[in-house]
Amino acid sequence: MRQLLCYAILLVAIVTGGRAQSPTKAVSLFDGRTFQGWEGDTAVTWRIQDGAIVGGSLTETVPRNEFLCTRRAYANFVLQLKFKLTGTGFLNAGVQFRSQRLKDPAHEMIGYQADLGEGYWGALYDESRRKKILVQADPAQLKGLVKLDDWNDYEIRAEGRRIRLRLNGQQTVDYTEPDETIPQSGLIGLQIHGGGKAQVWYKDITIQELP
Repeated sequence: MRQLLCYAILLVAIVTGGRAQSPTKAVSLFDGRTFQGWEGDTAVTWRIQDGAIVGGSLTETVPRNEFLCTRRAYANFVLQLKFKLTGTGFLNAGVQFRSQRLKDPAHEMIGYQADLGEGYWGALYDESRRKKILVQADPAQLKGLVKLDDWNDYEIRAEGRRIRLRLNGQQTVDYTEPDETIPQSGLIGLQIHGGGKAQVWYKDITIQELP
């Protein structure tokens, strides 16, 4: 009887422990109406239009990089969103993750970026830290993949030190961070890059946290 009881307790511990480690359900990070849960320059750079977060301008050159950030940090997750990049001149934007705000300059961020823009589509960039592309997407794979001036899908999967990016359903990055000093948790940020008369749209932003 005592042995049976021990087995029962062990089974319950395994089952409940397994449940505790299960991924959570995906939740929306943007309600389509307000900036609840986000912070950034919502007076000038960022606005909400047609259920999307919009950054930049088509009539004036974007003077510098700007980021709209989540107010809480995330470690392991699957982040999915839709984006659209339009304009003239230097067109670039990106999605920061496992990142932090810099104090100087305060408008910048440091951390991983799922990049977007000509020459950077589907690439993994290290913003303000190593300041380089960590993994470049295959140019042959990108041919005809990106819908210019239209909505595209981005998926960021971060599990431990492994990072995978998918652009319109195609995996463009599979990277494992070799530097154990690099933080593997942080904020998520939406970027509009300075330098062009550019406008970026983000919508349908969801995140599923992983164990």
